[in-house]
Amino acid sequence: MAMSIVTNVSSLIAQENLRVNNDFQGRTIQRLTSGYRINSSGDDAAGLAVANKFRSQIAELNQGVRNANDGLSALQIVDGGLNNIAQMLDRLKTLATQSASATFTGNRNTLQSEYDSLLTEIDRQASNIGLGASGDGARYNTTIDVYIGGGGDSGVQANSKVSIDLSGSTNKVDKASLGIGSTSIAGGGKNLLSNAVDLRTGTFLSGATQAFTFNFSGNSVTVTVGNAGTAMTGQQVIDALNAQLASYGVSAAMYAGDAGTGTDAGKIQFNGGNKAFTVYAADASTAGLGVSSAAGTADNNTMYRVNGQTTYASNASGIETLTFKDASGSTVATVALATATSQTAALAQLNAALNSKGIYAMKNATATGTGISFQSASSFTVSSATSGADINAAQGVFGADQTETTTAPSTGSSTTAGALDALNKLTAAVTYLGSVQGKVGTAQNKLQYSILLAQSQVSSYSSAESRIRDADVAAEAANLTKAQVMQQASLAAMAQANSAPQAVLALLRG
Repeated sequence: MAMSIVTNVSSLIAQENLRVNNDFQGRTIQRLTSGYRINSSGDDAAGLAVANKFRSQIAELNQGVRNANDGLSALQIVDGGLNNIAQMLDRLKTLATQSASATFTGNRNTLQSEYDSLLTEIDRQASNIGLGASGDGARYNTTIDVYIGGGGDSGVQANSKVSIDLSGSTNKVDKASLGIGSTSIAGGGKNLLSNAVDLRTGTFLSGATQAFTFNFSGNSVTVTVGNAGTAMTGQQVIDALNAQLASYGVSAAMYAGDAGTGTDAGKIQFNGGNKAFTVYAADASTAGLGVSSAAGTADNNTMYRVNGQTTYASNASGIETLTFKDASGSTVATVALATATSQTAALAQLNAALNSKGIYAMKNATATGTGISFQSASSFTVSSATSGADINAAQGVFGADQTETTTAPSTGSSTTAGALDALNKLTAAVTYLGSVQGKVGTAQNKLQYSILLAQSQVSSYSSAESRIRDADVAAEAANLTKAQVMQQASLAAMAQANSAPQAVLALLRG
């Protein structure tokens, strides 16, 4: 190399190396102080893209774990409610078993009171846990998707969520869905519908309908079954009736048959404990397809009963006075039906005076319900007398001045029929509820497993990101020492390079 004082090449080389060494030291210090190997895109563009992808997946999974834990908490609340309902079913079965014993000597109405309150509580709790009948009370009666993440580059939507199917009527746990909404354990005798057929085999009401009119002391209601286009089994007919009768205190069932003989087994019966009622079933709209071979009637034959004449007609003149006495012969009520009193007005007047005494007046079990009948859980008698003008056979409640014959509860009645029917339905309800509990338990396990997987993925992705993004502290510490030594060496070499041109002066000395 030629010696020059104009261009100090050695100094320029030393300066360049000093700059490189300074940059090297700066990067090393940045990596040590930040902890990252990649602090800008220029440090490793390809590595940064991969590391950012891992970081994004970690953020998704961390939130997914929180989502899964929230879902798990919700399912645990549902599970707790289902356990409560299971315990209430146990109590209902205990009450039904107690009432189903013919040797029970207590008051079945007391058992029924607790039974009804538990049915109401089941509805309340089912609504609170989101598996009730409708509205917000059925908020979890659907397919619940819990997004967790971790699905990877493909199939994210399919693989990144856990689906929990609690949809449909088979996952509701209100009393109607459990099939126990219309059950009763208060008693109820044989109460068979006349002309009823055996419902245990065959099908009914294929494209036909059959109307049942229920008369109570304060109102009458008609429910219609059938016309769904397909035939119904006997049990489906019973269920359809009970779905419409749930709020009236009367339930339908298939009679188990007389003890020892099995007589009348499979025929339809109506139970209402000590609730007064009469029933009229019209002929099916298509002959031969109904649950009775012809029009049928029934009343609560576990009650004491007095039936008036088939058709009540208001007195054209005179007043009909009805006197009601208890088993001891004491008068409990006297009701005077004035001239031109309609059947509706007569029923209202009678019930206003009698209901507080435990006696109930209602329309009789005929096609038009034109007569008046009386029922009571306690023995009673009723006599008729007129004033002003005698009534004739076509007028008044009874059509004659006389003491009417009271029909005592049927000696063939079974006060356990309703409870036995309830036991069958409660057994089915326990199985049904167990199925729902199984689905909720399976869903909890799925979420637990998904949390474990997500946490494992977070750990793996974090490790992968760390290998790309994080600084190797030991290596960078060595690099810092190296950079400091090289920087010092560069400074010393630059000092030497800067002093080299002075050697030219020696050539100029004489």
